[in-house]
Amino acid sequence: MKIRDFGVEIWMNRYENHCELNLAETCVESLTVGELLDMAGRKDGILAELLPMKLTYGAIEGSERLRGLIAGLYERQSAENVVVTHGAIGANALVHETLVEPGDRVVSVLPTYQQHYSIPESLGADVKILKLTAEHGFLPDLAELRRLAATGTKLICLNNPNNPAGSLMDRDFLLQVVEIARGCGAFILCDEVYRGTDQEGDGMTASIADLYEKGISTGSMSKTYSLAGLRLGWIVGPKDLLRAVSVHRDYNTISVGMIDDHFAAIALENRDRILARSHAITRRNLAILAEWVESEPLISWVKPKSGTTALLKYDLPISSTAFCTRLLERTGVMLVPGSAMDMEGHLRIGYANGQAVLREGLRRLSSFLREEQAALTA
Repeated sequence: MKIRDFGVEIWMNRYENHCELNLAETCVESLTVGELLDMAGRKDGILAELLPMKLTYGAIEGSERLRGLIAGLYERQSAENVVVTHGAIGANALVHETLVEPGDRVVSVLPTYQQHYSIPESLGADVKILKLTAEHGFLPDLAELRRLAATGTKLICLNNPNNPAGSLMDRDFLLQVVEIARGCGAFILCDEVYRGTDQEGDGMTASIADLYEKGISTGSMSKTYSLAGLRLGWIVGPKDLLRAVSVHRDYNTISVGMIDDHFAAIALENRDRILARSHAITRRNLAILAEWVESEPLISWVKPKSGTTALLKYDLPISSTAFCTRLLERTGVMLVPGSAMDMEGHLRIGYANGQAVLREGLRRLSSFLREEQAALTA
């Protein structure tokens, strides 16, 4: 099976351990083990929990404890609707492998996480791209979706909240997408790894799994819950679909680590504290970023409504790869070029890291922009 290079992952692998200020990060600032256990009030007793643990494969589809907690993140799901995976990246791959066959029509939005169009392409699917634009607030054009989702379409791939634009489809919008999918008989796979980071209210937008009988939600402990190091995600969806997924999962997963499962359960048992921390970071930092964007004449955007990233459009006559490479070499600041996401002319910035890192990174980015503009007029 041939597949395209994964643009974002290659860029991150190349540079993220060699930059001074990482504004390419997509997780809400990561928690330490100590911080997690302090939130849970378990720091003194954790060894008593771990030392008797026999390190077998454990529960193959995830412990009942963890699957029940994941189901509790949804309105209408039970543990039987949950399968635990190696991160959301494993969850997404499993869904595509299970559903998509050569010749199937798959509709994917762009920009999104590259898995959602490159994997079905590699499987021989007829992939139709629904381009998200600033003019539509980086939300799907429903008329165009209806045109692309012809009768017999196998799968519609969404990302809500969106990476990298931070756009958000609310319940009413999602119900219109459901109507289109139901009309053509398609499943909807919605990558919801940023769910819980909305800028307003309790931060938790509606899930496609609760709105549609053929809706599939993928999520993880990485972005919203600040625990990417657990490498733990999930699929929530119809039981028949999960049984089919499990056939594929037996070939590449067996189970997640027992300790990862245990710490993920501790985190979700204390999710209110973690979410409060995440909201404080994302809402404060987006305000800092918005103030910066307003002061930069070479930068424009559609302000995110959720997530941890923003898509910046820049007004300079250089490629996004050249922009990001020069920026990194001269200032130590790391962004992601739009070319890595098939969105040339744009940059992805992550704003959910430490406040000091964000402010200093933006200061250096401003200096870089002034230098580039001055060089053009010299």
